Amino acid sequence: QVQLVESGGGLVQAGDSLRLSCAASGRTFSINAMGWFRLAPGRERDFVTAINWSSSSTYYADSVKGRFTISRDNAKNTVYLQMNSLKPEDTAVYYCAARKALYGAAISSAEYDYWGQGTQVTVSS
Repeated sequence: QVQLVESGGGLVQAGDSLRLSCAASGRTFSINAMGWFRLAPGRERDFVTAINWSSSSTYYADSVKGRFTISRDNAKNTVYLQMNSLKPEDTAVYYCAARKALYGAAISSAEYDYWGQGTQVTVSS
């Protein structure tokens, strides 16, 4: 099993920045990719970004390209989501996810095996 704990959410104004962290524990050697998804009211859980654990290849949703950056610290088993130029439409609960499959990162939430509890990000206009 892998446990994921997110932190760093909060209330910010449009244009501000925020950094989310996701610390993994347990059988972290089984992780091959990690991702961030978000759930806003009235929407399904949307893909935000993902990173391959070994190659560091990254993937982004079009809506966050150029504003969000995913990175990881292997030594700390932690993945980060740096969010810049935040917009009110970025308001959501952000979830960290981990995938075991050797294929690496995926944009479908169904491909991930472990999930964190979520952290609220609210961007006011």
